[in-house]
Amino acid sequence: MSRQRFIALVIAAVLAISGALYLSTQRNLPRDTRGVALLPYLAGELNTVTALSIRRGGAAPSVTVHEQDGHWSVAQRGDYPADLPKLRKLLLALSEAKIVEEKTSNPANFALIGVDDPASPGAAGAELSFTARDGKHAVIIGKPVGEGNFARRVGENTTYSIEPGISFEAEPRYWIEPKLVDIAAADIQSIAVKPAAGPAYTVRRAAAPGTFELDGVPPGRKAADAASLAPSPTTYSGLTADDVGTPGDIDFSKPTVATVTLSSGNVITLTGAVSGDKHWVQLQASTDPALNAKASGRAFELTGYRYDAIFRPLEQLLVPKPPPPAANKAAPAAKPTKKPPPAPTP
Repeated sequence: MSRQRFIALVIAAVLAISGALYLSTQRNLPRDTRGVALLPYLAGELNTVTALSIRRGGAAPSVTVHEQDGHWSVAQRGDYPADLPKLRKLLLALSEAKIVEEKTSNPANFALIGVDDPASPGAAGAELSFTARDGKHAVIIGKPVGEGNFARRVGENTTYSIEPGISFEAEPRYWIEPKLVDIAAADIQSIAVKPAAGPAYTVRRAAAPGTFELDGVPPGRKAADAASLAPSPTTYSGLTADDVGTPGDIDFSKPTVATVTLSSGNVITLTGAVSGDKHWVQLQASTDPALNAKASGRAFELTGYRYDAIFRPLEQLLVPKPPPPAANKAAPAAKPTKKPPPAPTP
């Protein structure tokens, strides 16, 4: 071997060793991830997302909100329309989440900060997965910390604290589109109520502006004043559902029915039933195809106070009965008996 070739081999070996040492050193240097997006690919893919799932407490998703034929719906609620503003808010929060600092990479510590498998017993975190144009991605959002949460990208061991916080619900009921009807009291011409038990009645608009009268007053009773008869401005305005179910799963065999006639000629029928502590209604309109399509084959859970305002008992619309006379008048107090004077002393 010539001297020049030997020197060339030595130089090459030194360069190779130096390069390996440099790369090893760089690999072991702590990385500055502060301010880096937790999901850097999501910001550019927001408009291509077609499904979002939340998994907590089991192997299957608790909630799946997906797009089908241009419409977003909740799979666990019979593909009822989804609350799009809520979906956009969560996706935007995920895209804006920034890393504050790296945390543990030891799987034994994942449960402490809520980023272990959400199917694990007592798991505190939830897995959020979404499908976009570039594929499916998933992240586990753990316990709150500071102004945000702990988080771990699925398939990685590195965990982070992130900000701002990611807020969401893992129950399907919170993801349905809540709006049902929005009826102004000024548009109501009459409300006919047929209770499950007891006499029916009708509150109808009277000739005097803004006043109502009552049909179906029992003999010997009087209707309440016009202000008490008038429907509350908040009863049908912005009526929302807390949940959606299937009528076959609810006992509607003895319903209470309210028929609301509007100035437009549209007639909305609300059929109500109480099951345990839940209040349910079915809806049908005479001239509103969109509402009928949305409500067909479905029942909606209402808050108790809204349900009671819709199906008011007849007694609330009558002048209260006078209290019954006392059965027995109180007997007069007995007069004290006078003691005889003491006998004289001899």
